[in-house]
Amino acid sequence: MRRLSQPFLLLVSLYAPCALAASLEQVLQKLDSDGHGDLRAVVILRDGALVAERYYNGQAHDGLHDMRSAGKSVTALLVGAAVAQGKLKVTGTVGQYWPDAAGSAAGKVVLDDLLTMRSGLAAFDEDAASPGNEDKLDEAADPAAFVRGVPAATAPGTVYRYNSLGSYIAGRVVESASGRDLDAYASMALFAPLDITRWHWGRDVDGRAKGQGNLSLTPRDMAKIGQLVLDKGMVRDQRVIAADWITAALAPRVAIGDVDRYADQYGYFWYGKTYDVAGKKIGVSFASGNGGNKIYVIAARRMVVAVASSAYGKPYGQRRSEDILKALLAAE
Repeated sequence: MRRLSQPFLLLVSLYAPCALAASLEQVLQKLDSDGHGDLRAVVILRDGALVAERYYNGQAHDGLHDMRSAGKSVTALLVGAAVAQGKLKVTGTVGQYWPDAAGSAAGKVVLDDLLTMRSGLAAFDEDAASPGNEDKLDEAADPAAFVRGVPAATAPGTVYRYNSLGSYIAGRVVESASGRDLDAYASMALFAPLDITRWHWGRDVDGRAKGQGNLSLTPRDMAKIGQLVLDKGMVRDQRVIAADWITAALAPRVAIGDVDRYADQYGYFWYGKTYDVAGKKIGVSFASGNGGNKIYVIAARRMVVAVASSAYGKPYGQRRSEDILKALLAAE
């Protein structure tokens, strides 16, 4: 069994049986025949150790990959870091921590509602006509002014609407509260403890890292994020994210199965779904991005599965990643 070079993985003493590793490798090998040409990598950790990985279509193990909206889940971890440092409270409002938004509909939103996609703002990424649609946000000449101009549509805390505006706002809140650029804060509070030394974060027209996604990591580093979550915020003997924040982020706060075929519930920018595997119910928490980018955390199996995919805008991308997860769970 291979191990990643980073110290936090080297210290894990539990080893996966060779038979399991071989079985997982067989699943990954079968993906060589995938005809779409846009699957990039699958990395599997068990008990913190690298038990299987495979790269496809020119992806290298040290190559950065844009995991799109899976970056929202990283933003949620950064909110948690700021909460632990006393810089934020989820009961506070956006305007309380980001003065530029004060007085607007966005400024009145409580962070708890923002993190669960229940801000009440007129922002829905699946509707091109929505005032707060992500495409409109990306095209805005002045992102802060754009945020201030998005009206309320429903009462906060009542309706789940998937949107990138909320996670963009969350990133700006973290910046304002911490006094650091979002990626600089991420480097200090999250990436450095995980020995993540290379990344690229897409930026808005003001040059600010986009809290809604476009974070590029190596597939192995994607898996490290999942391992941190599986380990309840610990790396080696270091507390990186508070355990109660991890629990809160993964908690089933909103039932979304009626509007999302790939998830049952939503927490703080993290998804959850229960699968039936050989008659047993297996709960999976995950980060998800356009094209099938996933960081799956399977606590019952002590397993993390990172899937890197460039099937951006292609419906089969999400389906393929779920099929990979199911095959890996069945392989045990």
